Amino acid sequence: MNPTRSIHPVTQPRRAVVSFRGVDKHYGTGPDAVRALDQVTVDIFDGDFTAIMGPSGSGKSTFMNVAAGLDDITSGEVYLAGEALHAMDDAGRTVLRRDRVGFVFQAFNLVPTLSVVENVELPFRLAQRTIDGDQREWIAHLLTTLGLRERTAHRPAQLSGGQQQRVAIARALASRPQVIFADEPTGNLDSRSSREVLALLRTAAREYGQTIAMVTHDPLAASYADRILVIADGCIVADHAALSPQQISQLLIDVEEGVA
Repeated sequence: MNPTRSIHPVTQPRRAVVSFRGVDKHYGTGPDAVRALDQVTVDIFDGDFTAIMGPSGSGKSTFMNVAAGLDDITSGEVYLAGEALHAMDDAGRTVLRRDRVGFVFQAFNLVPTLSVVENVELPFRLAQRTIDGDQREWIAHLLTTLGLRERTAHRPAQLSGGQQQRVAIARALASRPQVIFADEPTGNLDSRSSREVLALLRTAAREYGQTIAMVTHDPLAASYADRILVIADGCIVADHAALSPQQISQLLIDVEEGVA
């Protein structure tokens, strides 16, 4: 595969929202220990849409869980929104996630008894945060942009899968988090809905400056991102600027064959 230019040319320093420094994550001990992450050092920068890829069992889900403070590390340092996750207790990480992080999962995780707008506002209610006029205006803008303005009173069962995932994206964006972690967000969608959701995530990064880290196995989904990170055997083995689906497929083949 022809080398691609770096997405981060040498200009002025960019702000890292997620930083790993020499991160190890082991499961188990002794000769049977699994090195899910092996001396990982990498930054995810403000406003980037980054796709995280790799073979099954490569460590990509562990990477996301560690980056979001959902899992402890064995050694090294992890920073999220400038805060040292590795030095925090569970309570501190919970507060940081609540205030700085949004999540979009393969399962939509909507509350079936709540309306669209109530689902979007739910994180504010759980955190006992007041939704002021500016915040309501932002939520209304999101729902309009995501094509949900006529559906705000509907419950999840009255929506298509693509519409439900849009609600989940609106919920993730509503609090203006510093980073959104998306775990296979199109895994339960048909091809048309998948393209719509991916386009919305790309728009969130490009127009709203939202930082997005998306775990995916799908080259088409990854082609919507600004940057492709590939993990194999717990190590980052490729780091590329935006690529076409065909280039990503070839990259993954090269990784499997050990030639990337």
